[in-house]
Amino acid sequence: MKVLVVGSGGREHALVTCIAKSPRVDKIYCAPGNAGIAKLAECVDIGVMEFDRLTDFALKEEIDLTVVAPDDPLVAGAVDAFEAKGLRAFGPRANAAVLEGSKAFSKDLMKKYKIPTAAYENFDNADDALKYLETARMPIVLKADGLALGKGVLICNTLEEAKEGVKSIMLDKKFGNAGNRMVIEEFMTGREVSVLTFVDGKTVRPMTSAQDHKRAGDGDTGLNTGGMGTFSPSPFYTKEVDEFCMKNIYQPTVDAMTAEGRPFKGVIFFGLMLTDDGPKVLEYNARFGDPEAQVVLPRMNNDIIDVMEACIDGRLDETELDFNDNAAVCVVLASEGYPVKYEKGFEIRGLDRFEGQDSYYCFHAGTKLKDGKIVTNGGRVLGVTALGDDLKQARSNAYEAVKWIDFDNKYCRSDIGKAIDEA
Repeated sequence: MKVLVVGSGGREHALVTCIAKSPRVDKIYCAPGNAGIAKLAECVDIGVMEFDRLTDFALKEEIDLTVVAPDDPLVAGAVDAFEAKGLRAFGPRANAAVLEGSKAFSKDLMKKYKIPTAAYENFDNADDALKYLETARMPIVLKADGLALGKGVLICNTLEEAKEGVKSIMLDKKFGNAGNRMVIEEFMTGREVSVLTFVDGKTVRPMTSAQDHKRAGDGDTGLNTGGMGTFSPSPFYTKEVDEFCMKNIYQPTVDAMTAEGRPFKGVIFFGLMLTDDGPKVLEYNARFGDPEAQVVLPRMNNDIIDVMEACIDGRLDETELDFNDNAAVCVVLASEGYPVKYEKGFEIRGLDRFEGQDSYYCFHAGTKLKDGKIVTNGGRVLGVTALGDDLKQARSNAYEAVKWIDFDNKYCRSDIGKAIDEA
């Protein structure tokens, strides 16, 4: 069969790598792809939001399955566009992708269906938000309602910080139209865990757990980013936590979306906080996480095409997920200065070290081919993932593999997965 993957980052490279393992797949296309993906798929120069061009291409090439990976096209209705032309696509329709597209919607959904989450209020104007803050307890969390590349969340320790945050989100439009509405919620403490799940509208199958590191600097300092690294599994995500989440969070969320007339098919990413009062939902995403996919997918034994088609056809109850009893750590190699200002166009050396390796992956995020050489083309450049028998070994392997890669302005955190040592 022929498969088209929509997207161009590290998540998409991980997906293409996983799809390429399927004996059912003869040909993979990726739109627009990147220099790493080009080694496994034919990259086509079509943007992720160009729905007419994407669907026309899929019809012309007789694509059997399209996987829409990023949040923007999902929320804007990419899957609807493919289905309208009789094409099979994996991912939620627009009316279900709103689970990620609007934080106000998702918080209201959790409140209505009694799904554990932080207390909150929604605001449509800055004056009301500022007035509310006067009586709120600090620290507090401010969230832009819409999509903001994973960066639209501010944790404010003081009233002054919170007021400045409201100004930044709602008045200065730091995150664009994503800040037209805002959620203010209580600050929760505990261990963060990410769990990706396959969903077919009624059945939910959790994948293995992971944990992301959002801050740019060591020790979780600096600005929020799209993610500086991940590890899987989380030692804090126990069997008891899994059972609680399945009963009180995962299945109720899927049932709630169906009850609202928004059946969800695809991947729901559950961002969880393991508080003293039990697990609570921090956020939902309507797709594979990035860089969570880079540690979860290399551990999966299933043919991902079989699982995706089961989601589309409502047959997920017939599928059991199978993950290796090992561990993975991903360290993101970024351009110095990310996420604010950075230079691009530097040659990347050492990529050939990963060829033919079974336990090491180098997922391209911001790269391109220029004059026959692969060069940096973004803030997050590469995701170096390594497997190991346990998390400590995977972490050691990942940082060893980081040394294989060299480019000007290379930067990475040195403490990805360090929490493992505290478990």
